[in-house]
Amino acid sequence: MERGAVPLWNIANILTLVRLALVPVFAVLLLHADGRESWWRLAAAAVFMIASFTDRLDGQLARERGLITDFGKIADPIADKALIGAALVGLSLLGELGWWVTIVIAAREIGVTLLRFWVIRYGVIPASRGGKAKTMAQIAAIVAFLLPLPPGAAVVRWVLMGAALVLTVVTGADYVVRALRLRAGAR
Repeated sequence: MERGAVPLWNIANILTLVRLALVPVFAVLLLHADGRESWWRLAAAAVFMIASFTDRLDGQLARERGLITDFGKIADPIADKALIGAALVGLSLLGELGWWVTIVIAAREIGVTLLRFWVIRYGVIPASRGGKAKTMAQIAAIVAFLLPLPPGAAVVRWVLMGAALVLTVVTGADYVVRALRLRAGAR
């Protein structure tokens, strides 16, 4: 290994792989007994929260310790999208979240990923504060849907999901504008 090279096997990348490995565990817990047993839902929520925390932690460690790798740049967003996607699809399969919500969020995520590839030769579109807020809002909303809360909590769930949807659409539009500017500026 040359001097200054970041090893592929570092704590940030290992946390990313742990998050990716937790996705099927989370999905099994969520879908067990059609999602109707409280202890299984609590376990699914716990795994989801742990996996979500690894996202914040791996990024922080990578920046603080200089552990940023090309693998991490690719694997981290894949793990994030897999976790959020599994939660949304699972909740939609259980009939607790409309498929339209899952489709809007998935379309935004796929669209932003394609935009990044479209402009990659001109530069990188870094994650914005809005994008990070969008992720936090999605996580909060999903946790509210995962937890076996009383029926009166439905309004809280939908307020959180509404905020997540607004941030999802607004930041998606922001990425489109930023991609177009990056591409136009490079010409």
